[in-house]
Amino acid sequence: MKLATTVKLPKKTLAKVSDADNPAWTEEMLGEPVLRRGRGPQEAPTKVLTSIRLDADVLEFFKSQGSGYQSRINETLRKEVDRKLIRRSSVMARKRAAV
Repeated sequence: MKLATTVKLPKKTLAKVSDADNPAWTEEMLGEPVLRRGRGPQEAPTKVLTSIRLDADVLEFFKSQGSGYQSRINETLRKEVDRKLIRRSSVMARKRAAV
């Protein structure tokens, strides 16, 4: 013969627990909900979102140096652009001087 088991329901607790040091939050205390995702729009965007294709070994080289590889690629490209601009301006100056 099986013995019947009865399951005792858990004690009901009061929904409101009064604690003067730690009051329950109210809607007024929480305020309006704010949804924030990501960084948001930049005040003065200086970069343009684009897509380029790089050789796998070039990309792996920059990634192997740790995080921030996109900034390092940008810095390398910036140096090359500056170098070309300086070279072009010196050539233009020599042409003007020869005239």
